[in-house]
Formats: sequence, C-alpha cells, structure tokens
Amino acid sequence: MPHFLILPLCLNIIFITMKNGTVKFFNESKGFGFVIDDADNQEYFVHVTGLIDEINEGDKVEFDLKDGRKGLNAVDVKIID
Repeated sequence: MPHFLILPLCLNIIFITMKNGTVKFFNESKGFGFVIDDADNQEYFVHVTGLIDEINEGDKVEFDLKDGRKGLNAVDVKIID
C-alpha cells in the first residue's frame, strides 16, 4: 500500500528587481571593479566571479546585490542595451 505525505501549500511570491547602473571602473587583470547604481548613485564592488558578461568602463549594466565580506557586492552583472 503506498504512503502519502500531505503538506500544507504555502505560496510566497517574491518580486526581485534587478538594479541598473554604470561600470565606473573595472581592472580585467586584477579581476575587480565598481558599479554605480543609477537609482541612488551608490557604488558597489564587483568581482570577476560575479560577471555574466565581460564589462568595461562606461558600460550600462543590470545587476543584483549580495552580501560580501566588506558590504554589498554587485553580482550577476550583465550588459544591457
């Protein structure tokens, strides 16, 4: 006879919005740089491991934020048109 486990159904809807910004600086040989948020001009550290696309100074990008050792870091950084 099969056993069934019945669990209550919980629906949590979370809306995650990506931030838009501009690459202030990125040193490819050192693998890090900074992105400035267009909404509030906050500056965020970005490491090469947080990139989806290759970035250069002045590129318009979309990114998420994640806690790092010294504050929030830009992650999942990708170029936007």
